[in-house]
Amino acid sequence: MKRLEGKTALITGAARGIGLAFARAYVAEGARVAIGDIDIARARTAAADLGDAAIAVEMDVTDQDSIDAAVAETVRAFGQIDILINNAAIFTAAPIVEITRAEYQRVFDINVSGTLFTLQAVARHMIDNGHRGRIINMASQAGRRGEPLVAVYCASKAAIISLTQSAGLNLIKHGINVNAIAPGVVDGEHWDEVDTFFAKYENKAPGQKKREVGDAVPFGRMATADDLTGMAVFLASDGADYIVAQTYNVDGGNWLS
Repeated sequence: MKRLEGKTALITGAARGIGLAFARAYVAEGARVAIGDIDIARARTAAADLGDAAIAVEMDVTDQDSIDAAVAETVRAFGQIDILINNAAIFTAAPIVEITRAEYQRVFDINVSGTLFTLQAVARHMIDNGHRGRIINMASQAGRRGEPLVAVYCASKAAIISLTQSAGLNLIKHGINVNAIAPGVVDGEHWDEVDTFFAKYENKAPGQKKREVGDAVPFGRMATADDLTGMAVFLASDGADYIVAQTYNVDGGNWLS
């Protein structure tokens, strides 16, 4: 039997990259998936590729009305939400003396507030309907430590680890397991953008930082989005029933904890 047979998942930021890899893996395991994304055109293309088991829902995690509408649309389409993956996030980098209040606010609005208030909306739905659920937040190895040029992003992901602990302890009494995944360096569009920041601030050639961090991974390479799907499926499955408020590193050995 497929591990997520009969389950419904809402995944934020799922029109590309890691979120889309999660959506594909969930459909393969028998789940129905709502692909939440601010880029609705791209989300619709992704959903169409996955067939009848997927829908696209327009979702801006900085807007509460948009969050609530996406939750309601998913429930209308599939009856309920059993699993939430809070995947939507952005990256930024700058020396401490160059960080702007506007950029700080933008990162925390998406990475932290977006996670908290999407989690809240889905948890309310689960509680009101009296059924168990799974919530998976996307942290990062950056949330385990500081980095000279990445203060705001690191702080936002550290906040996700802390939020996962608090929400997990609070919601398990309702039968809702909250856990998180902390990836390391993941190849794809995201890291192409990250490389641009380091090229600017560390005076590196385009692609140089990406090669360096990939070579430094003990496993021997950067992750792909598909390397994260095993943990995402496991945490949503019955096998993770007794796991509460934990953050799991899936990073090829970059961070030991």
